[in-house]
Amino acid sequence: MDTITATRPAKSFHLPQADLDSLGFRKEQIDRLIALIERHIAEKRYPGCQIALARHGKLALFRSFGNAATEPRPRTAADDTLWLLYSNTKVVTAVALWALAERGLFSFSDRIADHVPAFAKHAKGDITVLQTITHQAGFPNAVVGKAAWADHDRLREVVCDFPLEFTPGSKVHYHGQSAHWTLGMLIEAVTGKDFRDVIRETVTEPLGLGGELFVGLPEAEFGRAVDMHEPLADGGYRPLADNNTVEWRKSGSPGAAGYGTARAMAALYQMMLAGGTLGGARIVGPRTLQYAIRNHTGDRVDEFMGMPMHRGLGPHLRGTTANVRGLGAFASPGAFGHGGVGTSYCWGDPESGVSFAYVTNNRIPDPWHSKRLDLVANFVHSAILPA
Repeated sequence: MDTITATRPAKSFHLPQADLDSLGFRKEQIDRLIALIERHIAEKRYPGCQIALARHGKLALFRSFGNAATEPRPRTAADDTLWLLYSNTKVVTAVALWALAERGLFSFSDRIADHVPAFAKHAKGDITVLQTITHQAGFPNAVVGKAAWADHDRLREVVCDFPLEFTPGSKVHYHGQSAHWTLGMLIEAVTGKDFRDVIRETVTEPLGLGGELFVGLPEAEFGRAVDMHEPLADGGYRPLADNNTVEWRKSGSPGAAGYGTARAMAALYQMMLAGGTLGGARIVGPRTLQYAIRNHTGDRVDEFMGMPMHRGLGPHLRGTTANVRGLGAFASPGAFGHGGVGTSYCWGDPESGVSFAYVTNNRIPDPWHSKRLDLVANFVHSAILPA
């Protein structure tokens, strides 16, 4: 199962362009956001960045900064540059799962083993789809090695052999990639197709995003992809070799290896804010969205994050706790989104109809990463006026 179809960017985009003022944004706050990003690039915090801001089905801002790659020579970031989304990919995969559940192929209350019987190995037989997608499944540190990425028969064996680390449902503990490799195998079990093809056929192509959002990057699109970087101890950055390989880009890790533009992610969240439609295409119904974008874990602390994350079935929510990673302290309680490790965050706010995507290409650890995400998001939240 290694057939990934390339689709070029659409000539027209489903979010027509509008200006900040007409969509109800305080320009001075957006100017502060842009100045912050430009300062970050000047300070060599990251080589490049892309942002997109949308509201009520229109694109208010789409801008690229800096470089997509630095070696062997700098390559300027452009509007069609594809950014590694890391765990923002989880939301793309989740949308496909919502659509498949709507079609009756599985229920979130089903056990994974109901559809992948061998998954019952190592006392995992009672783990549900809901526990898996909300990071309560009990195998957060399980790893899928490179050898299984392209061989999906081997991938299924590896996933089924995951060892249990805690009683399912007893904790919320972020599963970096393990839960979504499992969900990828679930997709294949209920559809009989490669999960990468299912995501393309179910989500990205119907939304008109087939040329701007990929889970499993075709080699024909590699020239558009950023190179990821990691910080140097004395400042600056260097390419992050493990995430720039052919194998990684093609793998389509359903929890970590999506590639896309910021405006594609802003559009995906506009679909959710519009009740499941974008550009006339309906992906899911409003009731499905209400179920999926709901706080399923309450104020329980995510033991990996060290704070309540208010997990939905894909995105997490702001809630009313003191703060929450990535969405910004100023966010309304119903705002929802997800991030990518050390690099990015994308979110939607049902109270205002605003969606926002911020993606970069240097994987910076905390505490700086979380502090800058809060500042970036709060510039946007404080820019929102009634509209």
